[in-house]
Amino acid sequence: MISGIFTTSLVAQDWANLNKFEQKNSTIKPPLKKEHRVVFMGNSITENWIKTDPDYFVKNPYISRGISGQVTSQMLIRFRPDVINLQPDIVVILAGTNDIAQNKGPITLDKIAGNIFSMIELAQAHKIKVVLCSVLPSNKYLWRPDIKPADQIIKLNAMLKKYAKENRVTYVDFYPLMVNKNKGLRKDYGMDGKDTVHPNMKGYKIMEAEVDKIIDKLK
Repeated sequence: MISGIFTTSLVAQDWANLNKFEQKNSTIKPPLKKEHRVVFMGNSITENWIKTDPDYFVKNPYISRGISGQVTSQMLIRFRPDVINLQPDIVVILAGTNDIAQNKGPITLDKIAGNIFSMIELAQAHKIKVVLCSVLPSNKYLWRPDIKPADQIIKLNAMLKKYAKENRVTYVDFYPLMVNKNKGLRKDYGMDGKDTVHPNMKGYKIMEAEVDKIIDKLK
């Protein structure tokens, strides 16, 4: 019983889940001269991306560092081991919806945006080019039915877009491509046609086309 409690305590202490990719990160060699390494940093949308369309990450090749359920505060903590230390040329940041869902408690839009801006500034300090993605549309969270996210997502995206413009950061706006008339994710782009947050293969293909255009320009 004591051993079980101790193990649970250690897991609880790894709040940002730094251990998830620790082993994988240790096996990644420094990039080759012409590699143009790209890391995708995010939450379950990024984690599910590689699960839904693994060929996309294999053929390019891209590195996925998405962890389901994470908020921007957690991503900021693990940004160094999971992005900077991998020495990419480019990082693709897709984050914020779990903060709005209050996965780790209430947080203001200013603080959400601030965490994302801090990740961008860390990347830039290490000469890593940034692709900042808009938060995907959603008008409800199945795991948090009490929260109404649609207008919060619109406001956060406006803040991200403004920052990107003022600081010459590349911004990819998925939102208008994937939103329905009710400010939610289009049904034909949602997993199983029911998921209000996570894209299916068709949705990811839309996202891939937009991201690839930007990455090709930044290489």
